[in-house]
Amino acid sequence: MNWVYIKDFKEHIGEEITVKGWIYNKRKGGKIRFLLVRDGTGIVQCVMSKAELPEEEWGKFSILTQESSLEVNGKLRAEQRAPGGYELDVESINIVQIADGYPITPKEHGVDFLLDNRHLWLRSRRQHNIMLIRNEIAKAIRDYFYDNDFILIDTPLITGSIGETASTLFETKYYDFGTAYLAQTGQLYLEAACMAFGKVYGFGPSFRAEKSKTRRHLSEYWHIEGEIAFCDNNANIDLQEDLVVYILERVLEKCRPQLEAIDRDISALEKVKKPFYRFSYDETIKILQELGSDIKWGDDLGGGDETILTKQYDKPIFVMNYPVKAKAFYMKRNPDNPQTVLCSDLLAPEGYGEIIGASQREDDFDLLLQRIKEENLPEEAYDWYLDLRKYGSVPHSGFGLGLERTVTWICGLKHVRESIPFPRMLYRLYP
Repeated sequence: MNWVYIKDFKEHIGEEITVKGWIYNKRKGGKIRFLLVRDGTGIVQCVMSKAELPEEEWGKFSILTQESSLEVNGKLRAEQRAPGGYELDVESINIVQIADGYPITPKEHGVDFLLDNRHLWLRSRRQHNIMLIRNEIAKAIRDYFYDNDFILIDTPLITGSIGETASTLFETKYYDFGTAYLAQTGQLYLEAACMAFGKVYGFGPSFRAEKSKTRRHLSEYWHIEGEIAFCDNNANIDLQEDLVVYILERVLEKCRPQLEAIDRDISALEKVKKPFYRFSYDETIKILQELGSDIKWGDDLGGGDETILTKQYDKPIFVMNYPVKAKAFYMKRNPDNPQTVLCSDLLAPEGYGEIIGASQREDDFDLLLQRIKEENLPEEAYDWYLDLRKYGSVPHSGFGLGLERTVTWICGLKHVRESIPFPRMLYRLYP
């Protein structure tokens, strides 16, 4: 028989086919038995009739266990009452392997137990749907950049030049060169590439050695970074807004069944249209103080502040032009207020907080060198980066979007650990 994936069933109604997969669940009623079989693309209800099957085939129902692997041969028909809208009338079953004592049962399990069994937890319907949404988000991001003439640049994961504070970097010994770091950002390299190609982006893992146990932090995460030559901070913000709307439109178009399956409030996502809210840092501090926060001018926004702020609004918020001391050395001073830099954080609504950090980069050689010295960074490690300000420097801007935080917001998850297949956190290195 013809092997058909469940997602392609609509093209094979009335045909005799084979489905290859795993037992998701089973139940019985009288002389009828039902096997719910998943194949990675969907779930189908396979119907066994005692009157239609040889005794040997009928007896296989009793020995099949949750997550046993098998091949089911039968005739496909449409059935709107069945899960997925189809049923397969079983003619024969080939058992590949009987699963013995599958640990994740339909009962409730604790978070630590599920994370210890993450390699199996991915098979559950909820986690499966979250990963499908993540896949569509990643595809939408790549399509957006490709369609807008950005060039993909793969930046190094081992580096001697850091873009953020060294206290949050993982160190590693690198041959005879001494200490190197696992990259927290590919930004500096993308700045070099944008001077060659104009518009570039990177899409890969980043590492942050921050001893944080909040619901928003991972030690390893996927980072999407864009860098654009001849682009100021305002144009950079417009681009981020456009990208986020594009992602949401794609997910709402392609993943509505998955969003419904995980009980996401789709109406909240449908409200996210351009333009987003835009507040200066000064305005944001006043708003937060009025809402009861004890934040002071000069402080960076913490997770609690972001939660308080974003619960007040139904669309994302750009917080613009933070104080110099609250942000990284490479950000350009704000000519209208030298105490601040030309930057923005994009905060997702419903209490989810920052998903994008962005800025216009300092393009003046002397000012950038001054900031490197002020931060006590090793000048020799940034010689190549300073070269970009010596040979054809231009105004340029960029941003970094956290994939897991974006997935967490779009899926309405309580914790970022569910947004990545195998989370790496402060106390989590297994599996």
